Amino acid sequence: MLSERNLEKYADVLLWALNMAKKKPLKKNDIVLIQYDLPALRLTEILHARLLDMGARPVQRIAATYRMELNFYQKANPRQLTFIAPGDEELYKNISGRIYLHAPESLTHLKGIDPMKIGKAIVARKVLKDILDHREEQRKYSWTLCLLPTRELACQAKMPLAQYTSQIVKGCYLDSDDPISEWRHIHKEVTGIKKKLSSLPVKYYHLESAHMDLRITPGERRKWAGVSGHNVPSFEVFVSPDWRGTEGVYFANLPSFRSGNYVKDVRITFAKGKAVKVEASEGEAFVKKQLAMDAGACRLGEFSLTDKRFSRIDRFMAETLFDENFGGKEGNCHIALGSSYSDTFSGDPAQLTQALKKKLGFNDSALHWDLVNTEPKTVTAHLTNGKNLLIYDRGIFQI
Repeated sequence: MLSERNLEKYADVLLWALNMAKKKPLKKNDIVLIQYDLPALRLTEILHARLLDMGARPVQRIAATYRMELNFYQKANPRQLTFIAPGDEELYKNISGRIYLHAPESLTHLKGIDPMKIGKAIVARKVLKDILDHREEQRKYSWTLCLLPTRELACQAKMPLAQYTSQIVKGCYLDSDDPISEWRHIHKEVTGIKKKLSSLPVKYYHLESAHMDLRITPGERRKWAGVSGHNVPSFEVFVSPDWRGTEGVYFANLPSFRSGNYVKDVRITFAKGKAVKVEASEGEAFVKKQLAMDAGACRLGEFSLTDKRFSRIDRFMAETLFDENFGGKEGNCHIALGSSYSDTFSGDPAQLTQALKKKLGFNDSALHWDLVNTEPKTVTAHLTNGKNLLIYDRGIFQI
């Protein structure tokens, strides 16, 4: 497991990341919510102490254990399923930051639960997500999250726990004497890439690999985002495209765990912006039910690319936070089905009303599911002036 020194460094990186995401440092009396799984208790204690030293007001909430979560979905009646505890909305309307420490003790305990039932609970809680999204658009709130090693994660990733732990240490630069310095360097390099991508007058992007042929339309008033502090680790750059312009075939060759279900080799065909055909070698029925969660679940919410020069992640980790930042030999791209990110709007996020989101093709959904492709690939930008520009080739940005 992570050493005390590694946990101290992790806490340093997470607080740096949260301040990055907020665009300004936490100030005295800011309320910061720490949500954590039980195996993350020690890191929670360290963060709690750090926040108190900073003059902030930490609020800690332990997540339901996997047994509690299973009991909930097995036993909850319709009213219990959609119940939101008194005080949740008030808390979410007042927090300035949120740190989530993910350390799952089971990835498959919900396998026997109807995905539609899980989806109903997620949709009911979207009101809380909307509160936080709106506060973030007003720059009153932001968040970050990280992963801690557990035996379950190591088992599902098919590696010893010690090796899994070393992947987290390496991936987050916790083996560095000064990990924050490493992250500042990555942030500087990626910022240059984001600026170049955002400056291009792109009509659409064309993704090509052995199993993919997909066109993605960025849409109007977009900018590329990434390495913003929201995730630790994070090497990706991404945009929330105009979902209406998505055409072609996407393939996720990395497996994925979601709501207790394992899915593999997901192939999605898009037409006029919507997923019209879904295939998978494992978990196909589950994928189809997820994409039927609400009207936006079958549409594109994000398109992302990772440059392998920055990411040290080179193994399947059975956790999207790491898998969507896979570096390896060929880098990765991923798409997210469902909700979009307002921080890829090129204007003032506070002015991004629901009506303007709809007009610009920003997708809205209770779902946000990242599906990762690590094949050798090219991404070509087809510009509005008729020229084509290769922007990404075999894991490296070409601009």
